[in-house]
Amino acid sequence: MSHLNTLAVALSMLGATWLMPATAAEEGALIAAKASELQWSAAPSVGPGAMMAVIEGDPKAAGPFTFRLKLPANSSVGVHTHPTTERVTVLSGSFYLGTGDNLDPAKATTYRAGDSLVIPAGMAMSAGTRAEEAVLQLHGTGPWGISYHDPADDPRNQ
Repeated sequence: MSHLNTLAVALSMLGATWLMPATAAEEGALIAAKASELQWSAAPSVGPGAMMAVIEGDPKAAGPFTFRLKLPANSSVGVHTHPTTERVTVLSGSFYLGTGDNLDPAKATTYRAGDSLVIPAGMAMSAGTRAEEAVLQLHGTGPWGISYHDPADDPRNQ
């Protein structure tokens, strides 16, 4: 029986250690995001019609962030990079992602609701949608940003 007690104590300590980083990262307040209550705003750096809703943090500041990105049907995001690792989960619709310095929609991989990607900082990519809108959830550690390889692809220059 003493071995079982020792094991139980060790496992409970391990569990507590495992939970500590998440607890330490919290600022003490519950963050709840009901889809019906999100505050959507234009995401001009992504493209016409793109919308974003910040759930946690400030994507432009240092620290953790979570936001949703809504891409309209038939949208295209030219070849670009991000300064930090980008974690993406497709919540609805279909999202197309191609990697590399050349935009080739035919070689893009399709990601559907429930699919996730972890895209390393600095990886060149292009993205978009086809016949349907896509809603993505992005999270990471900021500051988040987007740099287009060709300034003509940057919708902020339009």
